[in-house]
Amino acid sequence: MKFLPVDDQLALIRRGVEKIVPEDELRKKLEQCEKTGKPLRIKYGIDPTGIDLHLGHTVPLRKMRQFQELGHQAVIIIGNYTALVGDPSGRDETRARLTSEQVEKNAEDYLQQVAKVIDLENAEVHRNGDWFSKMNFARILELCSKVTVAQLLTRDDFSKRFKEEKPIYLHECLYPLMQGWDSVEIKADIELGGTEQLYTFMLSRDLQRDQNLPQQVAVMSPILVGTDGVRRMGKSLGNYIGISEPAYEMAKKFMQLPDDVMQMYFELLTDIPQAEYQQILQGHPKEAKQILARIIISEYHNAEEAEAAVARWEKEISQKKIPDDIETREIYPGGGNSAESVTWSNRFPDGIVKIRAAQLLVWAKLCKTTSEARRLIKDGGAYYTEDKIRMKSHDEEIPVPEGLLVWAGKKRFCRVRPVPK
Repeated sequence: MKFLPVDDQLALIRRGVEKIVPEDELRKKLEQCEKTGKPLRIKYGIDPTGIDLHLGHTVPLRKMRQFQELGHQAVIIIGNYTALVGDPSGRDETRARLTSEQVEKNAEDYLQQVAKVIDLENAEVHRNGDWFSKMNFARILELCSKVTVAQLLTRDDFSKRFKEEKPIYLHECLYPLMQGWDSVEIKADIELGGTEQLYTFMLSRDLQRDQNLPQQVAVMSPILVGTDGVRRMGKSLGNYIGISEPAYEMAKKFMQLPDDVMQMYFELLTDIPQAEYQQILQGHPKEAKQILARIIISEYHNAEEAEAAVARWEKEISQKKIPDDIETREIYPGGGNSAESVTWSNRFPDGIVKIRAAQLLVWAKLCKTTSEARRLIKDGGAYYTEDKIRMKSHDEEIPVPEGLLVWAGKKRFCRVRPVPK
């Protein structure tokens, strides 16, 4: 196979990478590929402890896709056995353990989402239970003899918990050993991941050396911060952008990003050349975020949906215009909503439906109770019509033509359709 020149490959690989350890070995491996025509084996392990991939997960996956485009072999490890242990990386407490059934269900969902980022059809996919399930106790003891407790305590997460006298359970100590052994089994040349995994990546090298295998090189990306601009992106923190979210939901989150994280997002999540995105960042932050949103949403939806999502945000949020697709809810003022309702003809002899303000909010399902509706009206937060006429009192009779727009605050609204019943 014909590869790009080594220097050209290295220039592409280094983008969005914080550390390559050891970097001189990466060059040697690429030079060997050039001589032999044999691709490198690029490992990325995923523990299916959840089912939603977010942009933080895509950082190493995008790097794997880049290696694929350079002609190398992608190898995905589904950690169905390491997930039973729980990855302690970057955590100051024990991770909850999952059942094997939960893990397998999550794995199926994960792979569907991974296929949005890499060429899964041309990747190898292995479950590490394929080899760990065959190990007897004697083999596990032999594997455990490769690592000392002192070595494990050099890990940042274990070291922190040890100093703070927080529990470190024995099963957690198996995790880095298992992940390292995965590299032995699949003969990894490169492993991708975050900088917090350096200890495990180096342990993998030691285990490969013990088995007389070429040692892998760690290619580590920075940790993508979430939409709060401070903490690492994570679903539990509520600061994530999921790749399977609706396009408009993604757009809203992009537009909420702090200005100072934009460079990181362009660097790690797009292929735009540095000079080009630097020029974009010199312009107005809102326009830069819209460009970013279009690029990334297009990857996980399509260009039309991305453009529509950004245009909708501009109309509804930026310009504060009324959306086109507001839900219409049927109400039954002539009977059916309340035991006190009377017949349509008796209550509305002139054909004009009028409903007391608090009752209208409840029937429109914008308030759960009339007490809640009364408080909202009293606080000046209830409106009707496109012009947002404020409801003055809870017993004010509101004319309700078909399609009336009713508001509870700024973000909750619907249209109503009076129906005789």
